Amino acid sequence: MQSTPTPTHCPYCALQCGMNLAPAPQGGVEVSERADFPVNRGALCAKGRTAPAVLSERVRLTSPWVRSAGGTLEPATWEEALDRIARELARVRAEAGADAVGVFGGGGLTNEKAYALGKFARVVLGTSQIDYNGRFCMSSAAAAGTKAFGLDRGLPFPLEDIPRTGCVILVGSNPAETMPPALRYFRELRENGGTLIVVDPRRTKTAEQADLHLAPRPGTDLALALGLLHLVVAEGRTDEAFVRERTSGWEEARAAAMAHWPEYVERITGVSVPDLREAVRLFCEPEAAMVLTARGPEQQSKGTDTVGAWINLCLATGRAGRPLSGYGCLTGQGNGQGGREHGQKADQLPGYRKLDDPAARRHVAEVWGVDPDTLPGPGRSAYELLDALGTDVRALLLMASNPVVSAPRAAHVEERIRSLDFLAVCDVVLSETAALADVVLPVTQWAEESGTTTNLEGRVLLRRRAVSPPEGVRSDLEVLHELAARLGVEKGFPTDPEEVFEELRRASAGGPADYSGITYRRLAEEDGVFWPCPAVVAGSGAQGGGPGHPGTPRLFLDRFATPDGRARFAPVAHRPAAEEPDEEFPVLLTTGRVVAQYQSGAQTRRVGELNAAAPGPFVELHPRLAARLGAAEGDPLAVVSRRGRAVAPARITTAIRPDTVFMPFHWPGEGRANTLTNPALDPTSRMPEFKVCAVRVEAVQTVRPVEAVEP
Repeated sequence: MQSTPTPTHCPYCALQCGMNLAPAPQGGVEVSERADFPVNRGALCAKGRTAPAVLSERVRLTSPWVRSAGGTLEPATWEEALDRIARELARVRAEAGADAVGVFGGGGLTNEKAYALGKFARVVLGTSQIDYNGRFCMSSAAAAGTKAFGLDRGLPFPLEDIPRTGCVILVGSNPAETMPPALRYFRELRENGGTLIVVDPRRTKTAEQADLHLAPRPGTDLALALGLLHLVVAEGRTDEAFVRERTSGWEEARAAAMAHWPEYVERITGVSVPDLREAVRLFCEPEAAMVLTARGPEQQSKGTDTVGAWINLCLATGRAGRPLSGYGCLTGQGNGQGGREHGQKADQLPGYRKLDDPAARRHVAEVWGVDPDTLPGPGRSAYELLDALGTDVRALLLMASNPVVSAPRAAHVEERIRSLDFLAVCDVVLSETAALADVVLPVTQWAEESGTTTNLEGRVLLRRRAVSPPEGVRSDLEVLHELAARLGVEKGFPTDPEEVFEELRRASAGGPADYSGITYRRLAEEDGVFWPCPAVVAGSGAQGGGPGHPGTPRLFLDRFATPDGRARFAPVAHRPAAEEPDEEFPVLLTTGRVVAQYQSGAQTRRVGELNAAAPGPFVELHPRLAARLGAAEGDPLAVVSRRGRAVAPARITTAIRPDTVFMPFHWPGEGRANTLTNPALDPTSRMPEFKVCAVRVEAVQTVRPVEAVEP
């Protein structure tokens, strides 16, 4: 490792906070502040500070494992492991066709890895069956943003704009726990005289910072947004000039909103009419305002329509396509943005091109040196792919994901994974999913490799290699190179990430997510580059042209990315969740994260400091519900849905609605929250309904020790 600090980025959430890595005096690696990086300005959460702990050979994989004839995982050489994977993938493909082989990726893969994985699936395996866990995170916002604006980028403006606007409505997001360094932007907003409205069924640490907290019943965010738009129209707060000049579809959207009068919305959501009116006043009075959504409204079977309704509110009030205004999505995973741009999603090619677009297929096929007719068409979405395992899809190559913990209806998904003919997993640690594999390959992680990620602002960043990986560990790019060669494709899968990025630049050129003007050199010299950033020719006359295109920090200020340049309203109406409470399951369950753990917890659960702060799952419930159950703080509770049963200690608080319970989803075993969740899919985004399902809560009888009694 270098003696001087290496500037790089955190491996966890989509902020991609800047940090420095240097040798620690006692050995290993230590993190230090990187105050010059504008996103976090030196601030780090506990996960970022402790990230080097997972580099330790005591907690991570350092050699391949292959399942023996006796059914146990045994150490193996790389040659044995790679030969086994190639042989099994080839066998299944020969016996059952290319689509009998599936590929499942992750939003934590670098852009280079995501690009190479998508190319490997389509060129080497010839399969359409590829998707990734980002489908579970941002897909509804992406679908709604594309419908409305013609382009999906998490935030169409940098985070630095948030403190300078007049009002932010934060819907279903808890950055105080999910991305703590971002909370300063909302604090600065209020210090500057702006207001913060938080929409969340729980009074989270973020909601405690708000000027107004709206606590709707889970699954009713769509009705809430429509009710606010109704009041905007009724109170004459629409921006008629903006609507006329820069949008289309207003008449239909307005008619849909007017069917959601305040008293009706109050009955559906539980949010009072005075609070609805106050939210509209706070949002409409300043010159500029924003709506930011996260998983709360998005992880629903109507998530695309729900986000569309919040976008409608921005469009009707002229809060889009203008400075310090707009709609944005707070992307969750570290490379959730870039991960969905470059080809590991079932329906996409690099550069955010559509797989069923003939021109897109021709362009990418030319870069790849293949006939466009050989590229398969769109495949199954993430949950549908997992649901097909063991039947239509008989072998799976999985990278950077842990669906045994993170997928909805997780017990069923685990059963489908167990039914596969063959499973190969590439991971840093032996996750719950990797433990079921036939072959497990140990791969490099963030500090051991170079590569690019794209944060929630659309800012492309360079992670730099700071340390050497342990002997016996290889990169995902090396894995794909070796497997491609064994499967008959000798060229086209380089192991050098910069070489892969150069090809990605060409493949993305001219696409919606154009990276062609971005180079490793630029990323090393700058604080990241915002896409689109085309490599335009000097003197071409192209807007912002020349070889040094500055990138695009702010989108849509002149026109939207639709063919006519106008944003499109979404004519949407409220509908119930896929599963509403009834006599058998009378309570609503919603799920989420805690500050000390991340996603499925596969890495953070191996860090002592983080486990001490968040040692296990819990059931958060209101005192009234606890009283009905006769439950005290810490008592074990069973939460039961139509899909299964989870048990965890009670955490009693008035910060949650009496009709709702909350469980974090980071843990496996009997406290696995996703055993309960509903895989009902949004018809457009194919996002499962993680955020709302019907459950019942039961006290678990325990045998308490009998206290000794003095004679």
